[in-house]
Amino acid sequence: MRTVVAGATSPATAGAAGNANGEWPAEGRRIHSCVAKGSSMKPLIEVNQISFSYGQGPSQSVAAFTDVSLRVYPGEYVAVIGQNGSGKSTLAKHLNGILTPTRGDVWVAGMNTKDASCKQQIRRCVGMVFQSPDNQLVATIVEDDVAFGLENLGVPPGEMQERIDEALEAVGMSEYRHRPPHFLSGGQKQRVAIAGILAMRPDCLVLDEATSMLDSFGRAEILAVVRRLNQQGMAIVTITHHMSEVAEADRVLVMHEGRVALEGTPRELFAHPDQLEALGLDVPEASRVAQQVHARIPAFRRDAISVEEVVAEVDRLAGSGGERRHG
Repeated sequence: MRTVVAGATSPATAGAAGNANGEWPAEGRRIHSCVAKGSSMKPLIEVNQISFSYGQGPSQSVAAFTDVSLRVYPGEYVAVIGQNGSGKSTLAKHLNGILTPTRGDVWVAGMNTKDASCKQQIRRCVGMVFQSPDNQLVATIVEDDVAFGLENLGVPPGEMQERIDEALEAVGMSEYRHRPPHFLSGGQKQRVAIAGILAMRPDCLVLDEATSMLDSFGRAEILAVVRRLNQQGMAIVTITHHMSEVAEADRVLVMHEGRVALEGTPRELFAHPDQLEALGLDVPEASRVAQQVHARIPAFRRDAISVEEVVAEVDRLAGSGGERRHG
């Protein structure tokens, strides 16, 4: 099944309070669906009808996904969701050439990930952060860990120090630069892992379940860093099962049994909880609350998808005197 939810142009995090008529603004703070708006901007990452199978030979192979297409534009924030085994993490590993498709092609800034001579440049362009922070840290001191990738690239010492300083500052870890990573919290370790990627100055950051092993505080730390990077123009692709994170994206792909089942903005998708439920997924708690309140108070907007939007809607109705509930 492939159902594309299309048409709306408002990102999930557009102004929470809406306009004077209580309508959500049509344009948000970030680039959104460039092609749908007729933009001539070229995609940073272009996935063209790729399929991938694990195993050796047709008789022993297991298909991870089939005929998947995706475009990621500069500055865009894309979330990929789906149940375990849907193919989303395998897709993520195709975005910077860790895996290459069995059929079809992935292009990164005009380079084909199947071209071995482009691998290093592709991974400079698209950096990846994985689920477990401990598996990504290789040095005994934070600063040395951030330097590791730069040393492999042969970056001169003077420039290397500048990049390390910038990267640690970007993730708020400068004061920990001389600490051993194993003394840090999970969220801090993941921020160090992100700093190691940022030091290579990528155009896109891919997060493969990067917050799934963190507590709520550590997850909030990472989301704050990712949000700031995106606002500064970096493209983000996040693989996640936390629907509150999905609400921050410009666009969402829903994977199911190795295919793209749904695609649209978070607000569009969360307006169809029955379709998501049929795919084994849920909507954010804020969205569920908004829909339940709307059922009793029709003036309350049912398409609120974040805590901030729900609070803003309560304030709006309180300021206008509210409305008697129905039933």
